[in-house]
Amino acid sequence: MISSDNVEVKKNLAGTEGGSITLPDPVEELGFLSLRGKNLAMVSERRFKMLEEDYKYKDKVLWDNNTGLFTITGLQRDNSGIYTVDSQKGRVFTSSYKLTVYESVPAPAVNSVSVSAESCTLLCSVEKAGELLTLSWYKDEEIVIQNSSALSLPLTVHKQDFSSSYRCVAANPAEQKTVTVDVKTSCSEQTSTDNRSDSNIKFWLFRIPMVVFGTAVIVCIILTGTDRDRERHQLHSDVPPSE
Repeated sequence: MISSDNVEVKKNLAGTEGGSITLPDPVEELGFLSLRGKNLAMVSERRFKMLEEDYKYKDKVLWDNNTGLFTITGLQRDNSGIYTVDSQKGRVFTSSYKLTVYESVPAPAVNSVSVSAESCTLLCSVEKAGELLTLSWYKDEEIVIQNSSALSLPLTVHKQDFSSSYRCVAANPAEQKTVTVDVKTSCSEQTSTDNRSDSNIKFWLFRIPMVVFGTAVIVCIILTGTDRDRERHQLHSDVPPSE
């Protein structure tokens, strides 16, 4: 058993909930995998055996007979800790790794929120802000703007930069997710929609008076015809019958 006191960490590792992590150093013949000084598993004569029956690690620790590497699967937040690989035969060594398990990064989404003749404002957003989550806007390969633990991040793109490549990246130390934006398409669609809306408004502003005027003319014609019929009927009624 390896004491957890004053353990020298060889490397920091980051994993994602539901994912897996493989520890870099192999035990090929005889050795142990321990967590915080407590043995979880052992390899003896190239055979693997779990020593810790804790439900958190049942069926989660694997050992590859070909590479000698330990893999922890189905990671959960409480699987974070210092893991030690102790090889006692063949290549003898002891290496410790600090594993931190993070929430899975939410996928970012981008929408155009403001469009003018000279610029377009894009908003990159995620549904929830996780631990150490960072939102970043990239122009080509350069970071333009960045914010930590925010749900959204706006970016204003000027007309002369519409042809550049833009992407929004949501990331934590374990993983990142990216959405690429075609600025011309995203902003022109909004512009076209606005133009169509303006055109529709102008169309109806022009047509409505014409419809009202046409309706009024038709009503006048109908009323005039009705009055003439009434007058003719009245004249016929006033003529005395012939003897």
